[in-house]
Amino acid sequence: MGNREDLLAGARRCLEEKGYLRTTVRDIAAASQVSMAAIGYHFGSREALLNQALFAAIDEWSDAVGGLAGEGESAEERFADMWDRKVRNFGELRWLWIANVEAFVHAQSSPELLAALAAGQRAARPHVAALLRGVPESEVAEADARSLGSVQIALMTGVMVQTLTDPEQAPTGRELAAGLRGLAALLDEGGGPGAAPGSGTTGGWKS
Repeated sequence: MGNREDLLAGARRCLEEKGYLRTTVRDIAAASQVSMAAIGYHFGSREALLNQALFAAIDEWSDAVGGLAGEGESAEERFADMWDRKVRNFGELRWLWIANVEAFVHAQSSPELLAALAAGQRAARPHVAALLRGVPESEVAEADARSLGSVQIALMTGVMVQTLTDPEQAPTGRELAAGLRGLAALLDEGGGPGAAPGSGTTGGWKS
């Protein structure tokens, strides 16, 4: 490998061992056995190098799991199995998801990184909607991308944080399916935030 590839591999090791925020230029240089000056020459900055290493790891994960499609006879069983697989994956690749969270925090003071994360999020919506629909991405309507895609991404982010915070109490796939059914029932029956006490199947939500 050349210096550029060595630096990417070293940055990947640093992300696994130290995370996004605590990794320094010196750490990357030591892990890659390349001079610190080479980071600026090839990538411009520590941040740009870490971003490339992180995005490459995410792409690698995405290619490997293929959407983590679930198995089962019914749609609900396949949905539950898919989420059980995702929860296990969050635990197995804990370093990757923690690095994602740290990158999001850092992006609030880095317009370039924030723009890259936003672009990735926009691209992910139709992709995950297509996986849920079982159709090619080219056949996903904008409305589905904005609804199904956004909800699935929201679930992924929320379940990921819950799993990283309290792995033993992470929600199961069946619990998530039941929760979505419960939310749908609240919407159908007029319950939810702001509903009158006793309305809906659960008697309304606590504020």
